[in-house]
Amino acid sequence: MKVGPVGFCIAAILAFIFSPQAVYGIRFVIDREECFSHNVQYEGDTVHASFVVIKADSSWYSSHDGVDLVVKGPTSDQIHDFRDKISEKFEFVAHHKGVHRFCFTNKSPYHETIDFDVHVGHFSYYDEHAKDEHFNPLLEQISKLEEALYNIQFEQHWLEAQTERQAIVNEAMSRRAVYKAFWESTALVGASVLQVYLLRRLFERKLGMSRV
Repeated sequence: MKVGPVGFCIAAILAFIFSPQAVYGIRFVIDREECFSHNVQYEGDTVHASFVVIKADSSWYSSHDGVDLVVKGPTSDQIHDFRDKISEKFEFVAHHKGVHRFCFTNKSPYHETIDFDVHVGHFSYYDEHAKDEHFNPLLEQISKLEEALYNIQFEQHWLEAQTERQAIVNEAMSRRAVYKAFWESTALVGASVLQVYLLRRLFERKLGMSRV
């Protein structure tokens, strides 16, 4: 059965809408090391990834929070190596299809909560169907639209994680400022009380000496 241009366009759009491609996101708490695997089905696909250290389980916020991330391909070849990063967003082209590993290492003495996203850009419909010169431009535009929409979703999740981290940092800094102000006030009151006590002792001593 011959498919007309309209039917072909509808089929392409439906293939785009119901594509199994999606942004893989996870939030986890790391103690020392955590590794995740993601299967890239096609060689040449673009892998987008990002992570944000949302918070650390410490009593005070530290600007030195951060984790290491090592990305390896199916042949154990090292693709990326990040050190002491609070957040990072990156992409790479998969030279081999198969399972890619993302291993996080936490070198701090306390647990850290990490938001991690992975998205693989691929448009299978364009690869698996006819290369008709009339439909190639349409398929190319649909592929670009699909990738743009997933990139928006990926970027939105990244910004939400960054915003959440900043809110936690601001709250921790406000709490630290309150504690600092409390202890400074306590020290000032204590110094004032001590000063009054010493002045009273001095006056009492002078008064005693004058009576003698």
